[in-house]
Amino acid sequence: MTETARPQTSQPKSAADTAPERAPADIDAADDRARRLIAQMGAAARACLGRLAAATSDDKTHALVAAARAIEADAEAILAANARDMAAAEARGLAPALLDRLRLDTDRLAGIVAAVDKVAHLPDPVGRTLASWQQPNGLAFERVATPLGVVGVIYESRPNVTADAAALCVKAGNAVILRGGSEAVETNRALHAAFAKGLASAGLPGEAVQLVPDQDRRLVAALLGATGVVDVIVPRGGRSLVERVEADARVPVFAHLEGLCHMLLDAAADPDRARDLALNAKMRRTGICGALETLLVHKDFAPHLPPILDALKAAGCALRGDAGVCALDAEATPASEADWATEYLDAILAVRLVDDLDAALDHIARYGSGHTDAIVTEDRGAAERFLAEVDSAIVLHNASTQFADGGEFGFGAEIGIATGRVHARGPVGPEQLTTFKYKVRGSGQTRP
Repeated sequence: MTETARPQTSQPKSAADTAPERAPADIDAADDRARRLIAQMGAAARACLGRLAAATSDDKTHALVAAARAIEADAEAILAANARDMAAAEARGLAPALLDRLRLDTDRLAGIVAAVDKVAHLPDPVGRTLASWQQPNGLAFERVATPLGVVGVIYESRPNVTADAAALCVKAGNAVILRGGSEAVETNRALHAAFAKGLASAGLPGEAVQLVPDQDRRLVAALLGATGVVDVIVPRGGRSLVERVEADARVPVFAHLEGLCHMLLDAAADPDRARDLALNAKMRRTGICGALETLLVHKDFAPHLPPILDALKAAGCALRGDAGVCALDAEATPASEADWATEYLDAILAVRLVDDLDAALDHIARYGSGHTDAIVTEDRGAAERFLAEVDSAIVLHNASTQFADGGEFGFGAEIGIATGRVHARGPVGPEQLTTFKYKVRGSGQTRP
């Protein structure tokens, strides 16, 4: 899952943020050093591409399994590094949702290992024939999947991204340069060291997965401007990070915006199913991008709403409601206009009554982020219309929005949920980390 905007907290500052002002000459020299370092990392990454291209599917599977075993072997060191990051984050006053994203324990680390293992055993996305045809002149055309090249991944507090991104890129034959957030710096270093060690033990170059060595933001700027060095940038984080990447990048970007996810309880929703789905979508984990942020309720379903609101409150959720909702639940706080456009990443839910399906579609079109939206209904026609007309990367019928996750799609993991419309959309897994080329076979044809 991807990280997203956190309106309730500010980002922790890196050493670069708090450093004293420098003279222009010092700034120029620091910028130049950053560009040189990224260029060196890019050259090392690009030097791995030939070896990755020559690797068989079995080679890549074996290497990723070895990376998973290396993470298992270094579990104690990784968890100790995470404990240091957690202590620092708590001292900085990070919000509970961010602390939850950062925290690793034995089970979560086992989940990271399982994700790498699953990616290892996925079908190889490289070399697939995407299309083939023959022209009347006898030329045979084939469109074949190929690696993207060198991928830059810029992400924030979730350390599992370090292993997920590394595994997915290697599976697709790419090298990757990782730049994680300052809150997870120790954990990321430990995970990266284990992963690279595992690759090398299996005969693939450890330099295929590199981690930017410090948190100086000049290195981010250098990575974004590394034309000819990096082939694509994947940002995974809050709105401010993604907007900066899109504004400053000089290389292609797989865009991902916040997960302002909606669920519509339609007039024909089953009340028990609606309760279970709303509760899971909001409260299973509140700090992930697939967490429900706005619950829309058809006015004809309103008589069934109070028990659902009671279940949410019992689970610790605070409610922000429109006038109709506040009339049904005295504990709901009146919602402001800002509530409909807020990704809380917390146990807070905005709830609104709507007159009909058209009104729900209008609300989602106005306030949604194009990430994940769901409808709960037994009316097949309403469901099909919702699935067709909601222009989001993921749309669901009678399922929780928390399924917005590459692992749940069968991808093993994902680098992020792309909300753009170019190249990749939805969970970015191995297939989305490939491009293609055309192979054309002839028998001496010349063009007249």
